[in-house]
Amino acid sequence: MRQLEFLDRYSPFALAVLRIVTALIFMEHGTQKLFGFPAPPEQGMPPLLSIFGIGAVMEFVGGLLILIGLFTRPVAFLLAGEMAVAYWMVHAPQNVFPVLNGGDAAILYCFVFLLFVFTGPGAWSVDGAGGASRAAPQ
Repeated sequence: MRQLEFLDRYSPFALAVLRIVTALIFMEHGTQKLFGFPAPPEQGMPPLLSIFGIGAVMEFVGGLLILIGLFTRPVAFLLAGEMAVAYWMVHAPQNVFPVLNGGDAAILYCFVFLLFVFTGPGAWSVDGAGGASRAAPQ
């Protein structure tokens, strides 16, 4: 597959796009629970000091940090854990199949955040702005 090796030079940028898009969509879950934007949750706004309120803060603040690529690996680790807890506490008890229990997004977020734990933020990040870890095309 040598004919596709030229794509390797763009992987830091593809990773950055995945990080940015994931963060923007993830932050929406936090803004919905914290600010009722773009629409309040069907279950109503959670109390800030409840498990759902703390999750909302993690989604908003953690999503913002992932968006700019600051503390990407540790934040991604915490958010992967949050999504695992969300899946097993909220979704899994409803049904064994993710497509039926509504937990497919939580599973995907969990594994995308785990990917960032191992890969780092990719290009265009605060984490990579300071030195050799910064991605550049070859």
